[in-house]
Amino acid sequence: MADNGGVKTESVSEPSSLTSALLARLREAIHASGGWLPFDRFMAMALYEPGLGYYANQNPKFGQMPAGVAGQGSDFVTAPELSPLFGHTLARQVAQALAATGTDEVWEFGAGTGALALQVLDALAALGQPPRRYTIVDLSGSLRERQRATLAKHADRVRWIDQLPEQFDGVVLGNEVLDAMPVQLLVRIDGRWHERGVVLSEDGALAWAERPTGLRPPLDIEGPHNYLTEIHPQAEAFIRTLADRLQRGAAFFIDYGFPEAEYYHPQRHMGTLICHRAHKSDDDPLADVGEKDITAHVNFTGIALAAQDAGMSVLGYTSQGRFLINCGLLDVAKDAGPRENAMLGRLVNEHEMGELFKVIALAPAESAEGWVPMGFASGDRTHRL
Repeated sequence: MADNGGVKTESVSEPSSLTSALLARLREAIHASGGWLPFDRFMAMALYEPGLGYYANQNPKFGQMPAGVAGQGSDFVTAPELSPLFGHTLARQVAQALAATGTDEVWEFGAGTGALALQVLDALAALGQPPRRYTIVDLSGSLRERQRATLAKHADRVRWIDQLPEQFDGVVLGNEVLDAMPVQLLVRIDGRWHERGVVLSEDGALAWAERPTGLRPPLDIEGPHNYLTEIHPQAEAFIRTLADRLQRGAAFFIDYGFPEAEYYHPQRHMGTLICHRAHKSDDDPLADVGEKDITAHVNFTGIALAAQDAGMSVLGYTSQGRFLINCGLLDVAKDAGPRENAMLGRLVNEHEMGELFKVIALAPAESAEGWVPMGFASGDRTHRL
């Protein structure tokens, strides 16, 4: 987001007519909450309000080109869309984890277009280790339709659910899932902490407003300067729920983020909240609500601590580039052509996704014994969490 040195509550221009219904519901929610809506509730509605939120509407989202280019009309690209070799390489780790934990089902959260599921299922079949079942947990009806089409040849193995069962076993995958979970915004103004929320200006437009709060970042932020950041109670609650219900297996989450000391560095005074639309980014989540993605980087230390507090073990933590190389990316890509190699470079190069994206692996205590996931065989950074 923009530098919070001024920390204002100016109104923001109203979005296009496409989001008018979502704006009406947001205004109702703001009135119902006494005129001030915490940002995490706003973000949840902007992304997931049934039929209207960004991930709940019919607009295209995933692809390599922006709207108007090659008919794709996408907002951003994820690793599976960059190269099928991403999922083919990840499948090697999945195969090892299935064998090591004695499980036979893969679970994926937020499966997007279904590209990753297709790649993993194809690769596991080629390895002679197809899972008994591949379960997708996804709330988006429009994305489910696209996933069904993508995964038609694996229809006998794939199922969809919208919530976790009370207990389950298997290997869990989450690629760019944690970053889309609603966050709370904290703002330090003249030495005092406030929570940032959303209000309505006199003309009915969405606007920022802060309230004093007892909430704090997990680390003290050195210096007297104004400071904007996020805390992640929903992502950490999700990990605790996962820990409570995953009986045997392992979980691998791939996302952009930092360990706590980097996340709350005094110089990161603008926070990490960002919006994506048509392969461009901006720092104004109040504009064009429902038409663009809203994300925040992941505090991987918070994820690890939530898992450990709930009885899980951290199996490893490293960069995406190191993880993929450890899993045999170079071998998987040995016959790749120049274009494919260029895409792989984006996945592993430090100045692209290779360093900003991290991988963390978690497992119930009993499932963590006796094996080391191949993705962390070298370059493990768990000690830096």
